[in-house]
Amino acid sequence: MSGKLYLVPTPIGNLEDITFRAIRILKEVELILAEDTRTSGKLLKHFGIETPMQSYHMHNEHTKLDFFTEKLKSGTSIALISDAGTPAISDPGFLLVREAIKNNINVECLPGATAFIPALVVSGLPCNEFVFVGFLPQKKGRQTKLTELAQEKRTIILYESPHKIIKTLTRIVEFFGDERQLTVSREISKLYEETLRGTASELLNKISDNPIKGEIVVCIDGIK
Repeated sequence: MSGKLYLVPTPIGNLEDITFRAIRILKEVELILAEDTRTSGKLLKHFGIETPMQSYHMHNEHTKLDFFTEKLKSGTSIALISDAGTPAISDPGFLLVREAIKNNINVECLPGATAFIPALVVSGLPCNEFVFVGFLPQKKGRQTKLTELAQEKRTIILYESPHKIIKTLTRIVEFFGDERQLTVSREISKLYEETLRGTASELLNKISDNPIKGEIVVCIDGIK
């Protein structure tokens, strides 16, 4: 009899954002796969979760895929977590989910924390339709992607790191125009949570003068 794969969201900042159900599942499964066992170890200790844990991250997900799939096929119940947020959203998870489905293994994803939904909702930009891009391509394909997104009518959501946000905003001004409305949200659910609103050029100037830290979500208004 096959086991079951659970995708369990973890807090993106505030530990109170974890659900009762997530804690129960993490205690009940036989194995937890974590993006970083050191980071996740602190979370598990905080909630008194003693389930064995192994690493599963972007550098080993291909080599470990068959091993964990076999564990699921042999009846092991496994929970997959990332460092923060929902697994497979700009984090490892997709490959294991796809392989589990191919092998008729039951997959269940718990609802829970993810960064882009709060950022979208507080942006004040249209929420009825949106496109989530995640991180832009680093080099190859970046210009092509930005050219494509500049014509997108739906609200666009990007993830970005603090040391690349200036470069990304510069490219947004270049490809979208300096009057395109957008928001930059950082440290969602944490102590210094902040959302900056304005045109692309206004936020580029503001952040250039006052660099920001923390994980960043950029929401861009679609073309009118």
